[in-house]
Amino acid sequence: MKVTLSALDTSESFFKPLVILELARDVKEETRKWLEKKINDKKKNGGAQLLIRPLIEKCEEQTLESQNVYLIGASTIRLLLGAESVGLVKECNDNTMRVFTYESRKNFKGFSDDNDDFLTMSECQFIIKHELENLRARDEKMIPGYPQAKLYPGKSILRRLLTSGLVTQFFPLHDNEALKKLESRWYNRFKLKYQPLDDIRVYFGETIALYFAFLEYFTFALIPMALIGLPYYVFDWEDYDKYVIFASFNLIWSTVILEVWKRGCALMTYRWGTLLMKRQFEEPRPGFHGVLGVNPVTGREEPLYSSFKRQLRIYLVSLPFVCLCLYFSLYVMMLYFDLEAWAQDLHRDSSVPELTNVLLFVPSIIYAIVIEIMNRLYRFAAEFLTSWENHRLESAYQNHLVLKVLVFNFLNCFASLFYIAFVMKDMKLLRQSLATLLITSQILNQIVETLLPYWLQRKYGLRVKKKVQALKADVDVTLYEQIVLEKEKGTYLGTFDDYLELFLQFGYVSLFSCVYPLAAAFAVLNNFSEINSDALKMCKVFKRPFAEPSASIGVWQLAFETMSVISVVTNCALIGMSPQLNAVFPHSKTDLILIVVAVEHALLALKFVLAFVIPDKPQEIQVKLAKLEFESLEALKQQVRGGWGLQEGWRNPGHQLSQL
Repeated sequence: MKVTLSALDTSESFFKPLVILELARDVKEETRKWLEKKINDKKKNGGAQLLIRPLIEKCEEQTLESQNVYLIGASTIRLLLGAESVGLVKECNDNTMRVFTYESRKNFKGFSDDNDDFLTMSECQFIIKHELENLRARDEKMIPGYPQAKLYPGKSILRRLLTSGLVTQFFPLHDNEALKKLESRWYNRFKLKYQPLDDIRVYFGETIALYFAFLEYFTFALIPMALIGLPYYVFDWEDYDKYVIFASFNLIWSTVILEVWKRGCALMTYRWGTLLMKRQFEEPRPGFHGVLGVNPVTGREEPLYSSFKRQLRIYLVSLPFVCLCLYFSLYVMMLYFDLEAWAQDLHRDSSVPELTNVLLFVPSIIYAIVIEIMNRLYRFAAEFLTSWENHRLESAYQNHLVLKVLVFNFLNCFASLFYIAFVMKDMKLLRQSLATLLITSQILNQIVETLLPYWLQRKYGLRVKKKVQALKADVDVTLYEQIVLEKEKGTYLGTFDDYLELFLQFGYVSLFSCVYPLAAAFAVLNNFSEINSDALKMCKVFKRPFAEPSASIGVWQLAFETMSVISVVTNCALIGMSPQLNAVFPHSKTDLILIVVAVEHALLALKFVLAFVIPDKPQEIQVKLAKLEFESLEALKQQVRGGWGLQEGWRNPGHQLSQL
């Protein structure tokens, strides 16, 4: 018999705050009461059946500025039932990984009625976030007290409160004791060591843990490329045969590391339980809106929206806008080349060329800064358009957003390099531009993403501590100080920008490896610093993000594989343009082109053979997954047989009685 929320008492005397929700200062009292009731009410009445408490009691509101902050938690039973509804996978007593159910809770490792740590804090916060985001309007036409904030059946209440400015933010609370332990093991000691990925996963969730795992793996995978590339740069090797060896190694390397990563990722996510989580019937994303109806697959009530309307928005609005942005990016690129030509002329005509040598790098530095600004501005526009397209699933939303941003960033960052390489055919300028773009972008990212926010946060923290010391109200000062500090921190927007940075770095290293072999060495140095700076910003600079289950790095795996295929074409074309190879075919360019194309096809074939030969999942994981699938099918057969037996009994009760 399936246990339901209505059958259990989910109230709890001990209240542990997990999530912070902040209302706007001037929110009306009736709105507050309605929202509190919605969050606290039973599921059958349209509520979330969670626990909510104000941070500051009303008698203290005149002395404190955080009277609109609410603490949200849940009872242990409510969290366990929530874990079942979101499909969390936990380890059983027989060391297998299975989807958690409340009925079979005693079969799972580490569970006991008096153990409140069976679910990690990040899992509990993920469950609360899921329930708040899926708190949807039923019969309400508007937010009480605000007629302009319209509601309709199926609309996410939290999304409407956020877009109306009535809720300013909601975020998970840090566990200061656990955070200090994680910091000491993660980044406080600057030395070469593996990251505590399991600890990162427990605290921040699988999505962020997978990013740091990929960053660490990618950094160590770059070391062979860096070691091989250094002699090419130090000894200034220009021989054709040596560059062919380096480029060939690069192409095989880029394929092998991505395939080996899939295997390592499968091992990690199986151990974490996310490899088994079913995502095909995931809930509609909070921003999805439409007319409330019944999902024909799940039978659940949810908003429905015409896919035809969505396609119209994509092809008639989003696609033309992206094309316009691409055109503008190419226009800015041509302005850069005009500036580059001016700097070259000035250097050539200068009476003191030693002084104007520095001027030659100025156009590339300016262009690199402009590229970063354009990328960030376009990102906001892409997010708005993708949200406006109204995708039902979060995975579909992310796929369309990644596609928009990748196309623009690829053209914006690499178009000038392709133009220099294949139109201008200036290898010296290509090497200079590649080095300048790579190094400048790395420095800018470190400053903008970590150093500047950390400095601002330190200054604000000192002001908050002075206010708390002067506080005389009867409140938990430690909790109050923590919440005031955290709510003023910036919001971590996800791993999108971090993966994008690695993707562009991978492009700089692989696309033109035979022209600038030192790119991998700069990438390694940057990434060792990036691991520590990203850890710092997760722990100190930003609010704690909600944990999100992930089984892989998603669409980014395909993005990296696509980049590695493009790198085959560019490196073969660059080698085909080398003077040494052209000297071998002085009179027949057709033969040269045919040979280069044949080599390129052979390398592509080798890449696809390697990708096919190396399995995505290790044999032991394949066996475990097959075993679980077999057990599921057997259980389903037993259910079907039991159902048929019950039907037969109802049809022929005399036969059943005769057997007694």
